[in-house]
Amino acid sequence: MEKDLCLLKSLIHRYEVANFVVERGLHVKVKDLMPEELTVDQFKTLRFLRHNVNSTASELAQFFCVGKSSITAIITRLSDKGLLDRVPDDGDRRVIHLKLTEEGERISSLLEERVQNVLADLIEHFDEKEAIAFIETFEKLAKVVKAAL
Repeated sequence: MEKDLCLLKSLIHRYEVANFVVERGLHVKVKDLMPEELTVDQFKTLRFLRHNVNSTASELAQFFCVGKSSITAIITRLSDKGLLDRVPDDGDRRVIHLKLTEEGERISSLLEERVQNVLADLIEHFDEKEAIAFIETFEKLAKVVKAAL
């Protein structure tokens, strides 16, 4: 039993160290790709909206696990930069949908391509079998974490 506990603690420590290095490293790499006037959080919001058309602020807050006030601040900055529009719902004027502008689409597409190039450079360090196994395991972890929320 104690042996199992030691192994578990060791695995947790290894996960925490690897996760920290990967998270920080990717954040730095992605930040370096951003235009000066755009933050990583703003880019993530643009990217989400690009793939989830007509989302609301509440949906964004839920997806990113943050408060609505945080999302509202990001939305306001993106709107001020002309990258997204707030569109009232036809059936319920209290509901506001978020839609990328043409410029928001252009920037999101450009930055997404840059990020994919960075990730492709990293994934090239794995053979196909390792890459697939890693992604499937990571997706399983995401599913477990999501179910626990």
